[in-house]
Amino acid sequence: MTVISKNDFIDSIADALQFIACYHPKDFIKAMSEAYDKEQSPAAKDAIAQILINSRMCAEDKRPICQDTGIVNIFIKIGMDVDWHTDQSIDDMVNEGVRRAYTHPDNILRASIVTDPLGSRTNTRDNTPAVIHSEVVPGDKVDIQIAAKGAGSENKAKFAVLNPSDNLVDWVLDTIPKMGAGWCPPGMIGIGVGGTAEKAMLMAKESLMDPIDIQELIDRGPRTSAEKLRVELYTKINQLGIGAQGLGGLTTVLDVKVNDFATHAASLPVAIIPNCAATRHVHFTLDGTGPAEFEPPALSDWPQITWKVAKNTRNINLDTLSHEDIQQWQPGDTLLLTGHLLTGRDAAHKQIADLFANNQPLPDNLDFTNRFIYYVGPVDPVKDEVVGPAGPTTATRMDKFTDMMLAKTGLLGMIGKAERGPSAIAAIKQHKSVSLIAVGGSAYLVSKAIKSSRIVAFEELGMEAIREFYVENMPVTVAVDSQGESVHTTGPKEWRLKIADIKLK
Repeated sequence: MTVISKNDFIDSIADALQFIACYHPKDFIKAMSEAYDKEQSPAAKDAIAQILINSRMCAEDKRPICQDTGIVNIFIKIGMDVDWHTDQSIDDMVNEGVRRAYTHPDNILRASIVTDPLGSRTNTRDNTPAVIHSEVVPGDKVDIQIAAKGAGSENKAKFAVLNPSDNLVDWVLDTIPKMGAGWCPPGMIGIGVGGTAEKAMLMAKESLMDPIDIQELIDRGPRTSAEKLRVELYTKINQLGIGAQGLGGLTTVLDVKVNDFATHAASLPVAIIPNCAATRHVHFTLDGTGPAEFEPPALSDWPQITWKVAKNTRNINLDTLSHEDIQQWQPGDTLLLTGHLLTGRDAAHKQIADLFANNQPLPDNLDFTNRFIYYVGPVDPVKDEVVGPAGPTTATRMDKFTDMMLAKTGLLGMIGKAERGPSAIAAIKQHKSVSLIAVGGSAYLVSKAIKSSRIVAFEELGMEAIREFYVENMPVTVAVDSQGESVHTTGPKEWRLKIADIKLK
């Protein structure tokens, strides 16, 4: 009988989470490299280049790929013949592994999990608890699949119960564009079909644990209904022209996964869950011989790409910038930012809104006048770092605060990732502001542009506190200009037409 010890199990969970925080799977690197080679959209190619460069840097320095180090998802299959030597439950051991991984002093991972989600939303400070799915199966081993899932992609999960006669492909193709770019394409799309509502969602999530193999499937030809659906959706989703970061381009998805299950004759439950450009997962087995070991990809697995400043890039001094200056910027323009900016995201915006609602002023040392705000919650620094990985969070979540910030604080503009919704675009146009994007999935690369950091307000919010950064040559793209024109509308529209033309030729 196989004996699994408490220490081996906990150590394996902790080591797995540290491993996936810093290393993309080899199949992802290969697929993203191939997407880079074939991409014809300059904006999308630049975004993919930053993602790949960031990935290699993280592997070299063993630092997190993304500032959002995710909510832990784990699927455990426990052999019936396994004997446990432990005084804790499976869930307690998993959470102890998570705790050790996220508080490791040599590589701190951002704690993003909050308890009392309907009330105080208090950060647990160690990223526990994990979301755990376990089942007992025949055998004498413990099979574990573990992932760290960022909120940018998790928030885009979709579910519907279609009629059996409905066209599933049409529903997916209608749904994907509505998900926007907050899930940081290109990545994977997981689809669960059948069962019941919770079964479909669970199948979609578990499918994302599989390696990227769509090209191998295309080469040999699909054999089952699920495989045929994968190939059809992979082709048709990429023909939408959404592209990397939603900027328009040839590759929106690197793979489409489909899991299915028997369902009621009157139902067709369908779930979609995307995986972002910070794909983080690993599969391992415990057989009683000790903790799991993880082998990182070789540095030669990454392409030799160097990031180059695009033609007509503007060098911007944030400390002397005026409203008149930003009127000249156009959607898709590349900027290099130097100077001081403030940071803030959901919790900080809520604090500001509460102050205004109670007729209270902002803290004395917090002044947004003619400043930019960067939507970010960075990882804590280690060693001689100024700040840990500090990539953008989804700007769309701050839409409901945009008019307030522009009307009441003197804010000049915003930096995040993904598209802005109608209310935010209307406010940007009204106040002659702008919204910029940094590349989601390039958090460590972005952090190298940050030369100083200090907390200026709401320190109790932890990673959501307002900081002041001094940045040098931070690369961003104009997403929404002062006239309200959005690159997330014009880019995909342009490339959808180009792809159709390429296909016709």
